[in-house]
Amino acid sequence: MDLHLDAVSVVLDGHLLVRDLSLHLRRGETVGLVGPNGSGKSTALRCVYRALRPTRGVVRVGGVDLRSLPLRHRARSVAALTQDGGADLDFTVAEVVALGRTPYLRGNAPLSRRERDLCRDAMVRLGVDHLADRGLLSLSGGERQRVLVARALVQEPEILVLDEPTNHLDLRHQIELLALLRETDLTVLVVLHDLNLAAATCDRLGVLADGVLVAVGTPAEVLTPELVRQVFGVSATVVTHPLTGDPQLLYALTAPDGWNPPVRPRTELETRP
Repeated sequence: MDLHLDAVSVVLDGHLLVRDLSLHLRRGETVGLVGPNGSGKSTALRCVYRALRPTRGVVRVGGVDLRSLPLRHRARSVAALTQDGGADLDFTVAEVVALGRTPYLRGNAPLSRRERDLCRDAMVRLGVDHLADRGLLSLSGGERQRVLVARALVQEPEILVLDEPTNHLDLRHQIELLALLRETDLTVLVVLHDLNLAAATCDRLGVLADGVLVAVGTPAEVLTPELVRQVFGVSATVVTHPLTGDPQLLYALTAPDGWNPPVRPRTELETRP
């Protein structure tokens, strides 16, 4: 299923956080959103998984306005892993993963054999099957993150939205998780801070700066020294990975001379009562 953000703008508390964001994800494509802190990446994702309603613009899944879909249908179409996606109740890992089936269940109906197998397979894929009987709150941050990804996969969505999914993960599990995303046939929209991981994982990248989409294209097209300097304020040399051919960045530790953060003017959306 394709995903289309059509001229999405978001204003909160009088501040324009995202402005006229238009981005089309084709079915089965992995697209990364990158940009400095406060550039609007998480805000854009919140519009996709319906935690936030755009001030203007439309989010469409499969050509249909997301707002017109029943709640259960939305949950079957879009699964999300958010930065604050933890749990306050100490369910077991198996129980948390099984919650991914909620959009398909009626009342207190038990899981079918297929659904139990689906949960087990997801835990195996994420390497958390040995934690099935452990309480979620007893786990490390990285273990908990992998459990929540397993829950999202059990939801069997067509679109997967991930906000910094590599948070808390060690290097091995970062690589394994991102490799798993590439193996799925899902449409994936993911926010990543690590530009090298983004280049290795994503088919295309969208670069946000101060709420505006300033570039979109393949990693090789987008990750240029000029763009990294202008958007991130970092001097970087782009090299080619000797095994994969992906662009990789080598950073200098000081900001380039003459760099100033991008500044945009206030607009009607901000000034309108």
